[in-house]
Amino acid sequence: MTPVAVEEQSIPNVTWNFSVNTADIIFITLGLSLISRETVLPVLISQLTESKIAIGLLPAIWSLGYYLPQLLTANFTEGLRYKKPFVMLISGLGERVPYLLIGLAVWFLAESSPALVLVLLLAGIGMAGASAGIATPAWFDMIAKVIPIQRRGLWSGLGHGIGALLGVAGAYVVGRILDAYAYPHNFATLLFLAFGFVSISWVALSLTREPPSTTTKERIPLIRYFGQLPAVLRRDRNYRRYLISRTVVNLGAMATGFFIVYGRERFVLDGAGVGLLTGVLIGSVALLNLVWGVTGDRMGHKAVLTGAALALAGAPVVALLASSTGWLVLTFVLLGAGMAGEQASSLNIILEFCAPEDRPTYIGLTNTILAPVLILAPILGGWLATVFGFPVLFVVAALIASGGALLLALWVREPRGVVVANR
Repeated sequence: MTPVAVEEQSIPNVTWNFSVNTADIIFITLGLSLISRETVLPVLISQLTESKIAIGLLPAIWSLGYYLPQLLTANFTEGLRYKKPFVMLISGLGERVPYLLIGLAVWFLAESSPALVLVLLLAGIGMAGASAGIATPAWFDMIAKVIPIQRRGLWSGLGHGIGALLGVAGAYVVGRILDAYAYPHNFATLLFLAFGFVSISWVALSLTREPPSTTTKERIPLIRYFGQLPAVLRRDRNYRRYLISRTVVNLGAMATGFFIVYGRERFVLDGAGVGLLTGVLIGSVALLNLVWGVTGDRMGHKAVLTGAALALAGAPVVALLASSTGWLVLTFVLLGAGMAGEQASSLNIILEFCAPEDRPTYIGLTNTILAPVLILAPILGGWLATVFGFPVLFVVAALIASGGALLLALWVREPRGVVVANR
């Protein structure tokens, strides 16, 4: 089938595919907001252990699972004419079911065996992250086929935005459940609710009408495939600069998971306070996803990622200056701005660096290269907080994130419309 034929075949399904994939993003965003890795799960971990490094392990293990496997499946993905069957299998059993299993472990074992539950929680988060990572090259290649480039920013912004707006109401529920139910049943209940919503998102994803890929690559041995990857980096200078800049920004995000713990220790936050800050975070993500999505469609995704990096640099500065819970609200607004920019543009910009047949490789290569710093940054943050205290952590994070923003703004060219050969 020719590219023109596939495009004509896809036209009647654009609205349908836009709708069902928006629903997928809405419900998975809503579900995960109830067990936010920035607020709810760090508080749960702090109930299971006094170790701050364990809190840093939460985003580190998620990143390890999500980013590292992607190159292993990119070669396989490029040979698939239809991506959806593979995506449905991995994202169902591996990405969503662990939240149910973690909930059961918390419900029955958190009081009697907290160390075991901590291990099971981190293992479950690792499994969910790894499954998401394994499926991502195939999933986003499918998205690129069914949603036109001019609407991808709107799709991402709308899905994450509406999901996060619903999550604002969910944040109220988080606060009520944390205060109304005794530990550990309060956290287990949130995990069960999250599993229900991410399951609805899986059903929406299953309704995608995917056309066959117009071009596929013959699968080659992994050793040979990996041997070709350095050439990708050598020939594309702008792509190399993008990777370096994003690495610096991601290192600057080392304080992300510690804002809520800092607030809880300094201002003695109760369940309602955790719920409030979760709502602020989710609401900021909701509103700014829409703004960033439209900005990315009109101005390019580099501008979005630069603005998001500046927001990440501002969040620890405000936290450091905070004299009341009200200041922490601004911290979480800025954190939400950074997270929203990441959601709206981090995958979309990758598609603009490469030809269609190379999309899975570029997605997998990007995320695998960025993985080490994403894994190490929160662990380094936990070490800095333990040895030197939160103020030193916040200053270091702000300086590094600011440097990453400058690199993106001044060193990286906007990839949209740039001919690959001229990069």
